[in-house]
Amino acid sequence: MRFGLTSRRLFLGLAITQAAHSTEEYYFRLYDVLAFARYVVGFISSNLALGFAVTNSLFVAFIFWTYFRRVQTAAVTATAWIWGWSLLEFANGNGHIILAVNTGGYFPGLFTAPFLVLISLALMYRLVHPVGQAPAQ
Repeated sequence: MRFGLTSRRLFLGLAITQAAHSTEEYYFRLYDVLAFARYVVGFISSNLALGFAVTNSLFVAFIFWTYFRRVQTAAVTATAWIWGWSLLEFANGNGHIILAVNTGGYFPGLFTAPFLVLISLALMYRLVHPVGQAPAQ
């Protein structure tokens, strides 16, 4: 499946939004309120703030690697990478929204979560309906 400039721009927007999302999670100390985050970053360092920063930096680096090495170069596997990241970020954003609703207030990552959801939905829509593609008859 082919993808166009709009999809590449949306993916870059998703990557930038994930970087902002990771920053929000770090600033508001997600690792202190989510047991799973504490568990995962504990493998990196006993200093949870450091472990979280390292883990999220690697995560953000990976999405930007995907953009520069797969999406921007139009690699054969680019569409699969875009779908994978779109689904992951859609789930990530919705997860933060659900956690905030369950806690009855702010949950770290909530401010940027709707943007992850919206951009990932737009990206998935664009993959299914590429710009300039004639409708099926």
